[in-house]
Amino acid sequence: MGSEREPMTADSELAARVAALMPRAQQDLAELVAIPSVADPRQQPPEKCREAAEWVAAAFTGAGLRDVRLAETPDGSHAVLGHRPAPPGAPTVLLYCHYDVQPPLDDDAWTTPPFELTERDGRWYGRGTADCKGNIVMHLTALRALGDDLPVGIKLVAEGSEEQGTGGLEEYVPQHPEDLHADVLLVCDTGNAAVGVPTATTSLRGLANVVVTVRTLDSDMHSGMFGGPAPDALAALVRILDSLRDADGGTRIEGLENGGSWDGVGYDERQFRTDAGVLDGVKLTGSGTVADRLWARPAVTVLGIDCAPVVGSAAAIPGSARARVSLRVPPGMDPGAAQDALTAHLVAAAPWGARVTVEPESKGSPFQAATDGRAYAALDAAAREVYGKPLSFLGQGGSIPLCNVLAAQYPESEIILMGVEEPRCLIHAPNESVDPSEIEHMATVEALFLRHYAAAARQS
Repeated sequence: MGSEREPMTADSELAARVAALMPRAQQDLAELVAIPSVADPRQQPPEKCREAAEWVAAAFTGAGLRDVRLAETPDGSHAVLGHRPAPPGAPTVLLYCHYDVQPPLDDDAWTTPPFELTERDGRWYGRGTADCKGNIVMHLTALRALGDDLPVGIKLVAEGSEEQGTGGLEEYVPQHPEDLHADVLLVCDTGNAAVGVPTATTSLRGLANVVVTVRTLDSDMHSGMFGGPAPDALAALVRILDSLRDADGGTRIEGLENGGSWDGVGYDERQFRTDAGVLDGVKLTGSGTVADRLWARPAVTVLGIDCAPVVGSAAAIPGSARARVSLRVPPGMDPGAAQDALTAHLVAAAPWGARVTVEPESKGSPFQAATDGRAYAALDAAAREVYGKPLSFLGQGGSIPLCNVLAAQYPESEIILMGVEEPRCLIHAPNESVDPSEIEHMATVEALFLRHYAAAARQS
C-alpha cells in the first residue's frame, strides 16, 4: 500500500485555491485586454478607459470590496477606489494598479492582435497583459483565494492615466489623503528579475521629458533650388540630438553627473542582451556595469521625431523639425535640475544659428525604498514559501512618480513595489506578454503576505 497523502497546510491549501482560480484569471485578463484603454483621446476614445474602469470596479466589488467607485482626478482620468474594513486591531494594506495601457505602437509588428489575449508557447500575449492588467488580475486572484478569510483591511486604487504621465492621481492624493492611507502600500506595477525569482523593486529612476523644436526657414523650400546654402532644420535637429551622447553612446549632458554606481544585485550583460533583444554584433551603449547604466546614471532617449515620412516625402528642405526627448534620472538627482540642464544643452548645441525652443513636459522624482520594516519581512517569508528562494532587491530603470507622492503623504507607511512583470514581458513594446505562472505564484505570494503581515502586526 502507498503512503497516505500528507494533510494540506493552510498555506498549501491557499496555493491550491489560487491554482484553481487560474482559468478565471485567464478569462479576466482576456476581457481586460480586449478594452483598448489608452488614456489619450488622440489614439482611443475616452469611453474605452471608462469601460475599463467600470470593469475593474465591478470585478473588485465581486471580490469582496465595498463602496467601489470611480473618482475623477485633476487630469480628467478616473481612479477606481474601494475598501474593505480591517478586522479589529488588524492593519490596512493598499493595493495599487493601473488599468490604462501604452498604445500598441505598430500593429504590424505584433504577431497576434494587440487587444486580443492570445496564448502562445506558454505565455499570454496582448497589450497590458503584464503592464498593468496582469497585476489587476493578480490582486483579484489573491482576494478571491482568501475569500471571507481576509486578515487585514484592504484599500484599492486603480489609476487611469499612469502611462500618459499626466499626474492625475499624484494631484488627487494630497487633496484626498484618507482615500489611500494604509500601513503598507503595495504598488504592483513592477515584477521579478526573471521568471521564478521573487523580487521587490527598491529603486526607481525619475524622469524629465521635453519637446525640442528647431526652425531654420520660414517654410519648407525646394531642395533643387535652395539646397546647399539653405539650412536644413532636420539636419540641425539630428546634430543636436547626437550631442546628447558620447562616442560610446553614453549619456552626456552638460551639468549632469554620469558616473554613478549600483551596489545592489547586478544584471548579467549576456542576460540583458537577451532580455533587451539586442541584435548580434550590436554593442551596448555607455560604460560601467549594466546595473550602473540602468539604475544609477541618467539615460537619454529620443522617443519620437516629427518630420516628413519617407513615403510621400517631397524634394524639399525641412524648415522645421521637432523631437520628444526623455531623460531618466537616478536616485539622488533632482528631476527639475536635470530638465533644466537638458534644456540648456539642447539650446547650446544648435548649429548654424538655428532657432531652438524647448517645451518642458512631464517630470517625476526618483524613488528609494526602505526595506527594513516588518512588511518586507512578511513578503520575504511569503516569497520563500512560494518560490523556495529569498526575496531579491533590484533597481528598475522605469519611473513611477506616484511613489514619491505616497512617501511624502504617508511617511510612516511601508512602500513595496512588486508584480507580475519580468524582462520577457516586453512591456511598452510590440508583443507584450505575461507568463501565467507568474500571475499564479505572485497572487499566492500576495495572499500569503497579507496573512503573514497580519500575524506580525498582532505580535507587535
